[in-house]
Formats: sequence, structure tokens, C-alpha cells
Amino acid sequence: MITGFACGCFDMFHIGHLNLIRRAREQCDKLVVGLNSDEFMYSYKHKYPIIPAKDRKEMLKACRYVDDVIIKDISDSCFSLWQKYHYDKLFIGSDSRGSRQYAELDILLRAVNAEVVILPYTEEISSSILRKRLNERINEITPPPPTDTQEYPYISCVNEVYSTT
Repeated sequence: MITGFACGCFDMFHIGHLNLIRRAREQCDKLVVGLNSDEFMYSYKHKYPIIPAKDRKEMLKACRYVDDVIIKDISDSCFSLWQKYHYDKLFIGSDSRGSRQYAELDILLRAVNAEVVILPYTEEISSSILRKRLNERINEITPPPPTDTQEYPYISCVNEVYSTT
């Protein structure tokens, strides 16, 4: 039986995530997803996910291509997780190709008869792109705060609220 392992944030689950998981599952009998915790995501992206880890975990568990989901903490490396789960294949997106981190990991995994498998990245979508689109849509529908305090006396309170956000 071939066990696969794919890790990521999987925030705002989208077609790119589904493509990665589906392609990974096609190459293994069992797929375990290492879900980056909220703190782990903040530590390297400097922003928290929109959807909390416990909810992202439930969504991934409901996906028919996923057999198990573990939450990956800051201290967990892909190799330390190999030591715990003994997966045969680590699946990564092609956007990570050439990174030093995965080149070193590839050497470590080959030494224990496991491999890094690079899967095509879905270029046109990412959680960062979705965040940007959401912000643009919010800006389209949210009018700027009024500024005429003589015509609208309540504005001084509104301006205080806007200046603190």
C-alpha cells in the first residue's frame, strides 16, 4: 500500500487545492493531509488564515480523496512527520519546485526510500488571489465615510470609528 502525504494551509478551499489533492490521491492508496496550523501559517505568511484550522480540518476530512488529516504545528517538519507516518510520497505543488527546503527534503526522503512528487500548480487561483478579490469587492460596495460634519453632525463619531479600523 502506498501512502501519500500533502501539506499546506488549504485556506478558503478552492479548485487549486482540490486539483492538488485529487492528483495526489491518484498516485497513492491512502492520502494524509498535513494541515498547517493557524500559528504555523502566521509564522511564515505573516497573516492568519480566514478559516480556522479546526474548520479547515473538517472540510478536508469531508473530501473523498483524503483519508486522514493531521494539524501540522510550527515544530513539525515534513521529515519529522515522515518519521511518524512513514509515507511513501510527499506531494508538493510545482510552485515550490527549486526551493532549497524541498531539495534538502528530497535527499532525506530518498535515503529512506520515499520521494518528493511535484504536482502541477493551478496558476489562476490561490487563497492570496481570493483575499485580494474579496478586498476589491468590499472596497467596491463600501462607500467612503462622509466628511461633512456640519451637514451630518453624527459624522464626528463615525470618523472616530473609521480611524480606528
